Amino acid sequence: MNDQDKKTDNQDAVVFQVRNLAKIYQMGEVQVHALRGANLELFPGELIVLLGPSGSGKSTLLNILGGLDTATSGFVSYRGKDLTKASEKELTEYRRFHVGFVFQFYNLIPSLTALENVAVVTEIARNPMKPEVALDLVGLTDRLDHFPAQLSGGEQQRVAIARAISKNPEVMLCDEPTGALDSQTGVVVLEALERVNRELGTATAIITHNVDIAAMADRVIHLSNGRIAEVITNKTRKAPRDIQW
Repeated sequence: MNDQDKKTDNQDAVVFQVRNLAKIYQMGEVQVHALRGANLELFPGELIVLLGPSGSGKSTLLNILGGLDTATSGFVSYRGKDLTKASEKELTEYRRFHVGFVFQFYNLIPSLTALENVAVVTEIARNPMKPEVALDLVGLTDRLDHFPAQLSGGEQQRVAIARAISKNPEVMLCDEPTGALDSQTGVVVLEALERVNRELGTATAIITHNVDIAAMADRVIHLSNGRIAEVITNKTRKAPRDIQW
């Protein structure tokens, strides 16, 4: 999919639209400004990387996009629906049916196999893929019956990705998905995310501290002090296997 396919003037084609988004946390008598008027769009099939130091607002922005947190002010819409006005029930349904989450830590259920960990999600999804298909997409066909303790860190993270994509989400939101992994294992995880983005057309946002990972993105969003400081469009996306750190 080329940039022209992704970025049309038709607002219906925008997955997320963010305008003047602000988030203030009250810590005792101190106000912490996590976001200070962020503006952003995310388009179908696009892969973006969010870069910035700790405290720059990356995770806060991702959590608001995913319906895990709410904004103090500003506007964020998903497919034209105003998330800032959504009820808790509506946000719960939004998270359950439309968004796949991947975090730094895998959050797998130790007593369930890889297949069963994915099936936990497919059993409550509206239009799920088979757990076996999701695990095949991340290269784990030969690990279906293994428990988390029998899997490496990279394999556990790929099970977490399979679990996230098994409900066929339109959006994948990933917060430091390679943060607990060495570079070689991290590349395998990034290849799984890139394959999902490419083959399923899932709009994907990845938070990372690793500037090298930015080379695999369509666009790189730099955050600083709660603001989007710079947006860079990559002319070509580098394959994860060609990234070294």
